[in-house]
Amino acid sequence: MIKLKTLDIQGFNPAIHGMRNPKNSWDKSDSFPAVDCEKCGRIEREGCCTKEGRDCTGFECFEIGQNDMKLAKTLASAGSVHAKYRRMLIVWVDITAPLYWWKEFDTYKVGTVANSCSTMHKIHEKEFTLDDFSHEHLYFNPVLCNIENTIAILNKWRTLFNYTDKEREDYFNQNGHPAVLSKKDCWWQMIQLLPTSYNQTRTVMLNYEVLANICEYRRGHKLDEWRDFIEWARGLPYSKLFLGGESHDL
Repeated sequence: MIKLKTLDIQGFNPAIHGMRNPKNSWDKSDSFPAVDCEKCGRIEREGCCTKEGRDCTGFECFEIGQNDMKLAKTLASAGSVHAKYRRMLIVWVDITAPLYWWKEFDTYKVGTVANSCSTMHKIHEKEFTLDDFSHEHLYFNPVLCNIENTIAILNKWRTLFNYTDKEREDYFNQNGHPAVLSKKDCWWQMIQLLPTSYNQTRTVMLNYEVLANICEYRRGHKLDEWRDFIEWARGLPYSKLFLGGESHDL
């Protein structure tokens, strides 16, 4: 399971400008930012934004002209060394995905920044439920019972973690436990038992060059999450700059 929510996209104007620096061909540029129509911020003209076909994203509008698109596609086809403008096209997105997917995403270190919801500090804040885990491929019986049992154990240690020291001591004494475990001991039980199917949310900043690599090397991956990620990428403005899909104007 993966959920993606696009937060912002920026950089088209300076990226297209800088793309023409090597040949000083700024006079050939035919791209332009939108004039605010005072409705949604998109360009109010036929072929880019019409009242009938408006599908607002909420992001700043920008129209890449034919001349600039031709050059951008030529540079992209020549490889990442020449398509440096893609590194200037920045995307911010909220991603909720299981830890087993995040382990693979963490391969992409260059050009990405992420702030994650903390399991170290906040794992005890709410009760664990089945919806906190990716489980869509688990059979109902008996495999699903295993994760339900794990959730029950996690919730037991969460409760003990949230006890006062006196409540925790009384619990262990009443249940004949040979030792009274500390708050930190209870925390360790949750951290080391937590399955990789646990869903974590991160706010991620990446760029079109990173997306180009992901869409190239994760295409056809066995994890559904990667296929869903690439489908999300295809919906970004001017996605044909980094993959062979349809372009989507801002």
